Amino acid sequence: MDYYQESLFLHKKLKGKIGIHSKMDVRSKDDLSLVYSPGVAAPCRAIAADPASVYDYTLKGNTVAIVSDGSAVLGLGNIGAAAAIPVMEGKAMLFKKFANIDAFPICLDTQDTDAIVETVKRIAPVFGGVNLEDISAPRSFEVEARLQDLGIPVFHDDQHGTAIVVLAGLINSAKMLGKKMSDLSVVINGAGAAGIAIARLLRCVEHEEDSACIPVKEMVVCDSRGIIHKDRTNLNDAKKALLTFTNAHNKAGSLKEAIKDADVFIGVSIGNLLTAQDVATMAKDSVIFALANPTPEIMPDEAYKGGAAIVGTGRSDLPNQINNVLGFPGIFRGALDARAKRISSGMKLAAAFAIANCVQVPSKEAIIPATLNPEVAYKVSEAVKKAALSEMMV
Repeated sequence: MDYYQESLFLHKKLKGKIGIHSKMDVRSKDDLSLVYSPGVAAPCRAIAADPASVYDYTLKGNTVAIVSDGSAVLGLGNIGAAAAIPVMEGKAMLFKKFANIDAFPICLDTQDTDAIVETVKRIAPVFGGVNLEDISAPRSFEVEARLQDLGIPVFHDDQHGTAIVVLAGLINSAKMLGKKMSDLSVVINGAGAAGIAIARLLRCVEHEEDSACIPVKEMVVCDSRGIIHKDRTNLNDAKKALLTFTNAHNKAGSLKEAIKDADVFIGVSIGNLLTAQDVATMAKDSVIFALANPTPEIMPDEAYKGGAAIVGTGRSDLPNQINNVLGFPGIFRGALDARAKRISSGMKLAAAFAIANCVQVPSKEAIIPATLNPEVAYKVSEAVKKAALSEMMV
């Protein structure tokens, strides 16, 4: 099947993949008087008297805004707000399918950080959570950070959703190979939103209040110019911050030099970067998560030829798909049910372990649950809710 052509046909036929439905039918004057004037004045007065009751009388407690500026959509780049709508509609469908959450695309015709932050603050009264999506780094870090005091969970899925699912896959990979997470040497290629979030979840950041993680032994992060090290003069603030908890030995060189003797390669960059010969230089029984889409940094058959023990990609037509849909529906469901004000590192770790535990016996081609497994979102939501409520009691 030509997915591109068929998808174009489908979208034109449907004229959008989502819509709004009413929870009751308005058939009589009594119905109209209850849902609208005059009866609707009663819940309005109740909320005005007790703002927290908005969760009891409106859709707020089950509603997420999917906010994007269209600056980093899939592998398409900066295509703008209007062109981002099909992706955000698709994400809304997944929220509904897996977690019964009503999510709405909010695609903003601005890429100004201040304007995005201000807009989200102004629309926040309607929503129980905000999923930031496809906003380019490093602006995405600032947007998310400035919205953490909004009183509802604000979560940049390109960062944390990816990191959580990667961690789940790595937990099961280590289990299958009989290795400890604390013994792993990890190389991440890609220092954008996803790469930095993965690094933070695998290496605790000192002097930060919310920095729970599963610490690996050592980590090196690479960008398009090679290893990020202290002697480079072309690093932005986000990459400089990485050096406070990565590359402890100040290793320099190219990606191919970085992966020598490494246990794990995680790619969130561009396709066709590695060969079987490169993988052969890694440690025995290496783990490869090549997540560039649609073309991975290395295809599974090539990675296995080089001696890899486990290979995951971002593609649905290959085994071990590392896909955010395993995370975000359940994470928001749990956060909404707990009425959490933010999604903490502890909640992220709970989500990662819940995803990993959905695979009872990890194997070479099953170290992560299937993306359409309906149990995953439920188990993730329960784990996230439990973690959130536990933190609220402290």
